[in-house]
Amino acid sequence: MRSTPEGTTGELDWEVSEGKPVSAWLTGPDDIAGTCDRLSALLPELRAALAEHGAVHLRGLPLKGVEDFARVRDVLIPRHTPYREKATPRSDLGSGVFSSTDLPPSQPIMMHNENSYTLTFPGLLLFACLTAPEEGGATPVADCRKVLRNVPAPLAEKVRASGWLLRRGYSEHISTDWRTAFSAQDRGDVERYCADNLIGHRWQDDGNLRTSQLRPGVIRHPRSGEEVWFNHLAFWNEWSLDEELREVLVAEFGRDGLPFNTAFGDGEPLTRDDLEDLRAAYEAATLRERWRPGDLLIVDNVLTAHGRDPFRGDRRIVVAMGEPVDLLDCAPTVQPAAGQL
Repeated sequence: MRSTPEGTTGELDWEVSEGKPVSAWLTGPDDIAGTCDRLSALLPELRAALAEHGAVHLRGLPLKGVEDFARVRDVLIPRHTPYREKATPRSDLGSGVFSSTDLPPSQPIMMHNENSYTLTFPGLLLFACLTAPEEGGATPVADCRKVLRNVPAPLAEKVRASGWLLRRGYSEHISTDWRTAFSAQDRGDVERYCADNLIGHRWQDDGNLRTSQLRPGVIRHPRSGEEVWFNHLAFWNEWSLDEELREVLVAEFGRDGLPFNTAFGDGEPLTRDDLEDLRAAYEAATLRERWRPGDLLIVDNVLTAHGRDPFRGDRRIVVAMGEPVDLLDCAPTVQPAAGQL
């Protein structure tokens, strides 16, 4: 269905289809310089659509490689955000551009808001397709205003009142090591970062690190004031692991030794049913579109969660982050703090 999102001027031919993010074809220029000029002129319309829908899918851009994407990024997101507290493998492609993820193609990535556990996080994400997979591999998005409405009221109220805890173990063998995660070689630099960013930390006898941080799970958009579900509570919970892998890891390291785990802010663990309720809340709000080369996906990281579907064949999706947001500007229902270990 063709439609013009509320607040837009109608300069783009918008399409709103059930089950898919709002999209538009960018017609006209077939070179990257002309495309950047066109996008610059369309910024007010794109921002209006983004405020309404939380994610915008643009098609038909002449993106040939990382440098083209970086030029488009500089138009749409001139203020960049570094990738902090790294958790999943990515390739740094230069110019502030990364691979979306280097996890195996068969592994789905659950819905989440980028860096929801940091005190400053990207307000906008930009994805682009340089090579489309043969099958699957979409980057699904979910409106976090709807997710919050979908979460069972007792569960939502518990998170609103207590926040959520993230506990991490850093290791070269079963997770990201601390040097990679914190982009540091010196323990003192890590300790200072943890102190400055309200992260409880403890060095292990084997030289590895464990951390814990309390964060709000419900915040408000810094501009619109809309309340959203914003966290990694389900993403990194032990019940999200493959059941066989979870049993092996718990048997080997214990629940306190898992590379990642989450809990309610008061320390109470999630149940398997809690996890299924959260999965259902995301799924009911999820939209997806198949990638084509030259596609661009703009995501408001506060309004919208994203993930990755499994895929087959070559897939090259690049990502950049920007427009940094301070957590304290988002009316958090719980004040961030270092967690207990």
